[in-house]
Amino acid sequence: MTKAGGKGGNLRDKLDGNELDLSLSDLNEVPVKELAALPKATILDLSCNKLTTLPSDFCGLTHLVKLDLSKNKLQQLPADFGRLVNLQHLDLLKNRLVTLPVSFAQLKSLKWLDLKDNPLDPALAKVAGDCLDEKQCKQCANKVLQHMKVVQADQERERQRRQEVEREAEKKREAKQRAKEAQEREVRKREKAEEKERRRKEYDALKASKREPEKKPKKETNQASKSKSGSRSRKQPARKHTRSWAVLKLLLLLLLCVAGGLVVCRVTELQQQPLCTSVNTIYDNAIRGLRSHHILQWVLQTDPQQ
Repeated sequence: MTKAGGKGGNLRDKLDGNELDLSLSDLNEVPVKELAALPKATILDLSCNKLTTLPSDFCGLTHLVKLDLSKNKLQQLPADFGRLVNLQHLDLLKNRLVTLPVSFAQLKSLKWLDLKDNPLDPALAKVAGDCLDEKQCKQCANKVLQHMKVVQADQERERQRRQEVEREAEKKREAKQRAKEAQEREVRKREKAEEKERRRKEYDALKASKREPEKKPKKETNQASKSKSGSRSRKQPARKHTRSWAVLKLLLLLLLCVAGGLVVCRVTELQQQPLCTSVNTIYDNAIRGLRSHHILQWVLQTDPQQ
């Protein structure tokens, strides 16, 4: 690659006041660092070289006022070409440019522009028109700047629209993600509640199974005690009834014995026996005692009459 210093020595040797002529230097690239060291070179001629591109740091040469890039092979200008805010004169004759960078609209100081003999986009070529004299080149600069401002505004609107679309898409994604997370939380909450209910039922079932063996002995005990108490309550009246009949039988037996003994002692020949004598004496005393009672006396008197 050939640089300016390869054929003509130091760039300072080519500096004439504020003009630096590097035309016809067979340049394949721009010596940006050497140019940046010459801030006095506000007029730069790079015409008739073999430049196909300009490096991005070329846009840092903001001291340039007039720039001639005609008759090179430039296919495009750097995206930040608009940083050359002091540029007033720009010659791009006979290159391979199709479009201009959007930042071109920032060249507010630009007064002169030549875009002839470039394969420009039809819309841009129509706006640029011809540059056959000073007036037409000035009109070209003005019209192209206005056109690029419209393009810049359209691109800005398109950028904002895309950003808005992206923001809406991002909001939808976030909303969808939030809905998904909320659904997952709800599912986890429901599963947790179901698990808790399941454990509670298992606990209740286990507790109930432990209480069953305790209830059965109690029930059996209660039933046994009830059966015992029932049998006792049934046996007690039976026992009482049995005792009463036994006593009554005993009394009847004693009464029969006494009556039989009394009959034997009163009627039979045994009445002279000492025992019968005592029995007859007791009987006679009892009869006398009863007769002495007025009521019994009345009963006894009534009874013989009947």
